[in-house]
Amino acid sequence: MTTVVAVRKGGQVVMAADALVTFGDTRLSFNAEANQKLFKVADAEGESVFAVAGAAAHFLVLQQALAAQPADALRFGSKDQIFRTFTLLHPVLKESFFLQTKEDEHDPYESSQFTMLLANPSGIYGIYSYREVFEFKQFWSIGSGRSFALGAMHAAYDKARSAREIAEAGVAAACEFDRNSAAPIDVLTLKLKVSK
Repeated sequence: MTTVVAVRKGGQVVMAADALVTFGDTRLSFNAEANQKLFKVADAEGESVFAVAGAAAHFLVLQQALAAQPADALRFGSKDQIFRTFTLLHPVLKESFFLQTKEDEHDPYESSQFTMLLANPSGIYGIYSYREVFEFKQFWSIGSGRSFALGAMHAAYDKARSAREIAEAGVAAACEFDRNSAAPIDVLTLKLKVSK
C-alpha cells in the first residue's frame, strides 16, 4: 500500500507520497527500487499531478492510459470534468489494459478499481472506484496510512505556514505508524488559480 496526501493552503496545492511498495509480506524500499508514486500529466489546462493507492499495476496502467489520450481531451478543472474524463477513459481501461470491473456481486456500476488523488491549479480531488469525484477544500489522503496522515494534517493545518509543511507532517506520521509506508517523502507543489 502507500500513503499519499494532498493539501491546499496559501495559494498552493501540494501532493506528497511515501516511497515504499509492498508485495504481501515483502517490502520493496526506495533503496531497492526508485518507487515514485506521484506523476504529472499534461492536460487541457496545463498540468495535473496524480497518485494511486492499491495494486502496483494501477500506477503503470493509469500513467499509460492517460498518456495515450490527447491532452485537450483530458479535462481536470472541476468535479464534473473529472467525472466525464474518467467515464470516457473507463472503456479504454477495459479494452486496452484488461481491467477487471467486478468488485462485488451487487455492484451498482462497473468499477474502475482505482483510488487516486489528483491535484492541479483548480484544487485537490479524490477519485474512487465508480468514478465518484470529491473536491477537498483543505487536505485529503489515500492509502494504508491515510488515517495517520489525516490526523497529523488536521492537527497541523491551522498552525503550519505552508501547504508543504502540512503535507510532510501527514506523510511523516504515516511513515512512523503505518507498516506499509516509509520514507523518503516525495513532494510536488503547484500554484492554485484562486487561493481559498
